[in-house]
Amino acid sequence: MSDLAFVDIERVCPAIKLDIIYATKNNFTKQVHYPVAKCYLRRKVADKLAKVQKELEKLRLGLKIFDGYRPYSVSQKFWDLIKDPKYVADPKDGSRHNRGAAVDVTLIDIDGVELEMPTPIDEMTKRAHRDYDDLPARVIANRELLENMMVNGGFLPFPSEWWHFDDSEWQKYPIENVDLLELTRLDSKHARY
Repeated sequence: MSDLAFVDIERVCPAIKLDIIYATKNNFTKQVHYPVAKCYLRRKVADKLAKVQKELEKLRLGLKIFDGYRPYSVSQKFWDLIKDPKYVADPKDGSRHNRGAAVDVTLIDIDGVELEMPTPIDEMTKRAHRDYDDLPARVIANRELLENMMVNGGFLPFPSEWWHFDDSEWQKYPIENVDLLELTRLDSKHARY
């Protein structure tokens, strides 16, 4: 399978939990943007994430994904609402999500309960920034654990969002605007991981 291929993270690593917020109204736009609650990533990105999950399992923890590949058209809608590159990718450059090379994640315990983090996902405030430290020690420790595990797994942290990580090789993937339903259709027809 090509490195450029999109894969369903649930096929690669079923232990990773999903809460795809843009398939619901539970996001900063209060609108549904995805027709299915799926997380697609480039094959190598998914493999790296599966390795992070395996390392976390040694600590009786795991990953929960809020977003992975995001069609370019959805990023354009986000930009039209926010127009702040600290929180939303400028469409002229495209998003690393558009490349299938970024994930929005948090940590969960063995029972699937999210560990306490600085903010809810998608909160666009200084509290979400990685260098914000006016927080309880346990929250800082959780944020640092997530960051350390992801960095050790080959991901780069995004400064203004504690939950966002880019694959270290994101530049090699082209920007895409394939609908998630189309990826799901192709996956069910052809993909066997």
